Amino acid sequence: IFTLELNQCDKESKYSQVLSKKMDAIKNITERNSARELIEPHPSSDEMQIVFKAALRAPDHAWLRPSKFIQVSGDKRKKLSDIFLKTARELNDELTELQIEKYHNAPFRAPMIIILTSSPKEHPKVPAIEQIISTGCAGQNILLSLNALGYGAIWRTGTFVFNKQISKNLGLE
Repeated sequence: IFTLELNQCDKESKYSQVLSKKMDAIKNITERNSARELIEPHPSSDEMQIVFKAALRAPDHAWLRPSKFIQVSGDKRKKLSDIFLKTARELNDELTELQIEKYHNAPFRAPMIIILTSSPKEHPKVPAIEQIISTGCAGQNILLSLNALGYGAIWRTGTFVFNKQISKNLGLE
């Protein structure tokens, strides 16, 4: 991770630059917090390329690439809201108005949502759990990258996590 200060100063020794990079990485890890409120702007396409590149550097035994990322922003949040409501109604035909409102509004709590999926592959030396953990590591790399770029983020789960119906409605099956 490079700071603007480091990039602009060419008088520092190579050793101090390396030390500064290490300290910046540690500072990013130890000072990152989950943001309670997420507001515009969200990262640009170029910034998200950096974020996803970092995500793919997560440990991945045998290079199986079990992780996929779905980026949802702008008008696509309405489509996600519709999918949440459809899934909720399929799972519970007695939703209260409060529950309906909650599922409807969930995608609009942030200007951008990144959905992480893990599709473990059969492998004689890499169990499925290790591949799922790899996706979790990718999620952490996403959070750290966004923090390094100056964006707030939070990891959220809910009733749809590990739910086959939401996977189907998202077109993941």
